[in-house]
Amino acid sequence: MAKYARSPLAPEAFPELPVIKGARFASHAAGVKYQGRTDVMMVQLDPGTSIAGVFTRSLTRSAPVLDCQAKIGGATDAGAVILVNAGNSNAFTGKAGVASVEAVTSAVADIMETPAARVFTSSTGVIGEPMKHERIIAALETLKGKLDENGISDAAHAIMTTDTFPKGACATIDVDGQTVNIAGIAKGSGMIAPDMATMLVYIFTDAKIEQSDLQDLVSAFTDSTFNCITVDSDTSTSDTLLMAATGASGVTVSHDTKAFRDALHDVMLDLSHQVVRDGEGAHKFVTINVTGARNNAQAKTHAMAIANSPLVKTAIAGEDPNWGRVVMAIGKSGAEADRDLLSISFGDIVVAKDGWVSPDYREEQGAAIMKEPEITINVDLGLSDGKATVWTCDLTHTYIEINADYRS
Repeated sequence: MAKYARSPLAPEAFPELPVIKGARFASHAAGVKYQGRTDVMMVQLDPGTSIAGVFTRSLTRSAPVLDCQAKIGGATDAGAVILVNAGNSNAFTGKAGVASVEAVTSAVADIMETPAARVFTSSTGVIGEPMKHERIIAALETLKGKLDENGISDAAHAIMTTDTFPKGACATIDVDGQTVNIAGIAKGSGMIAPDMATMLVYIFTDAKIEQSDLQDLVSAFTDSTFNCITVDSDTSTSDTLLMAATGASGVTVSHDTKAFRDALHDVMLDLSHQVVRDGEGAHKFVTINVTGARNNAQAKTHAMAIANSPLVKTAIAGEDPNWGRVVMAIGKSGAEADRDLLSISFGDIVVAKDGWVSPDYREEQGAAIMKEPEITINVDLGLSDGKATVWTCDLTHTYIEINADYRS
């Protein structure tokens, strides 16, 4: 399905996701933009399903995002439907975009016998092109007929754009002797510097949880997962994360249930890392740890400055241990730093210490680290106890190729 070769950082295979009772999935080739592949997916959710969401803070966010935001937190007694299309983001399409959302949600509500207030849509793809929503509407009856509790893998394929592999993650946990399942899918490869969640992410659980508790967890864990990744420093107009808790297991959890909290965080972190591993043209998965900052917020500011620096990212792509570029990124971040307290290491190799190159450092040591597919950059600012970790990838010529012909 992917136009470009599968990322060298991709998992070996798509995981075997557990069945989430109360959720049924369907996919179809509607021809919204792509030909010869599925590009629309639908999820039908049982009455009583709690739905939480986080969305892009972009000031040019799309009509589907605005519609979803307005619906989060509504009554859960009716069933719900999530409908997603790839190929067209229905962003920057003005009144026509709003009309498309209304047409699709109304048609879904009629065909699926679900209140329009419980129909959540997402669109991803090219910005600024009118949505051919009639193609989606024409596929709804077919999608309804295909609904299957085992269809989540196909759904993960249907939402891809420049992705080179579908993304999935799951967890099965024990809560007071009873089993709870969590399964999630995501898409994302470029335009990745989330300011809420990331790209498109859909997570499902059969646990029973109040909507407010679910929202608290999703919002909190977004900040330590999806909001800590970057591919290219660009925030999408369409970023959406929706999580649905069907309650079909009969097991009640809350935001204080440790096993559920830990499992959900792990699933969200796994999916966020997969997005970075599929960064457009990526060959290196990079972890950046910043410690010793004045506070955690400043630590993250420094970490993101390093992660988003084209000079840092191209040096990594060229396997050049150019620690001076890390120093540059720290200096420009806007957060507090003291040159003479700064220490940097690549992996376990100390490169610079107390504001100067380490006397024990040898260039070949750094070069060896840079040849690895997974690289860790550690920075200690020596100021206080603030810390942060973010994840990114290198910047290669393939990124340019993908984005130069994205609309063609």
